[in-house]
Amino acid sequence: MKVHEDTPTYIDHDQLFKQLIGTFFDEFIEVFFPSVHQQLDFSSLKPLSDEVFTDLIHGERRRADIVMEGRLKEQDTLIIIHVESQSYEQKNFHERMYHYFSILYNRYRKPIIPIAVFSYDKVRDEQDYFELTFPFLHVLTFHFFKIELKKQDWRSFLRSNNPVAAALLSKMGYKNSEKVQVKKEFLRMLAKLELDAAKMELIYGFFETYVKLNQIEEEKLMESIQNSNDESLEEFVKKLPNSWRDKGLREGREKGLAEGREIGKQIGKQIGQQIGKEIGKEIGKEIGREEGEKIAKKEIAKKMLSKGMQPEYVMEITGLTKEELENFGSES
Repeated sequence: MKVHEDTPTYIDHDQLFKQLIGTFFDEFIEVFFPSVHQQLDFSSLKPLSDEVFTDLIHGERRRADIVMEGRLKEQDTLIIIHVESQSYEQKNFHERMYHYFSILYNRYRKPIIPIAVFSYDKVRDEQDYFELTFPFLHVLTFHFFKIELKKQDWRSFLRSNNPVAAALLSKMGYKNSEKVQVKKEFLRMLAKLELDAAKMELIYGFFETYVKLNQIEEEKLMESIQNSNDESLEEFVKKLPNSWRDKGLREGREKGLAEGREIGKQIGKQIGQQIGKEIGKEIGKEIGREEGEKIAKKEIAKKMLSKGMQPEYVMEITGLTKEELENFGSES
């Protein structure tokens, strides 16, 4: 699984949702529209070529997020399923959905199931229909399915064992104070899913895009996981990328090497001066430098071991042997 250390300033929300829902379309319909899921023949589903819509309201041209063709169970009639994700507020979005519906219907002349996913961070009451009426005539009412993620109670999805539900916890209605708990439950869900590496990375990367913990929050998360006595979860989490943990290891390594160089310089200088009085300045400097580096490495190793670091890691950083580490006890 790749580590994404730098967060881009621009996030293509539509592409993220398209990739998530497109990859886990069956699971998406199952978790949010179970009545539709019961009727769909998923073996017949196939994506249609990208549809380009021209927005008559704003003069924009954009591609439909997801358009699938398939059949209902025990029926030969083909249907179209159109899923549109909306990451920002738009006053006339319901009219735009009808416009997209009209384009698809005119092109394919097949029944269409329209779905809108609202993923922005505000709680709103989005209109899920478009009407065209006169005082003397009701021309039409167009309805579409909608999901307003911010209104979803994230706790109600924890037992779903559904990868889409796990990823979308990141966009549901939780308090800022619940971020650590939300990520812990997400990791618990992820650990139970039997996914290949690519799909695992997709789910994890999607969640990490929207739920960002600072260093203190990450430490609280790890402490909570360790205190849960869930060894399988703890082992699973250790295998995941963690920007704060990796940053800490890098900083610790750099700090240790810097301290070692400084200690080496100081001790080497002192020993060099002492030996230099006896066998000469030049030889003293060389011996002092070597002895100083050895002592510095031992000092660094002792500090690292006292902080609970694994001997293998200490040996890798300092270059000391296993026997040298074991001799620390007899030297003290």
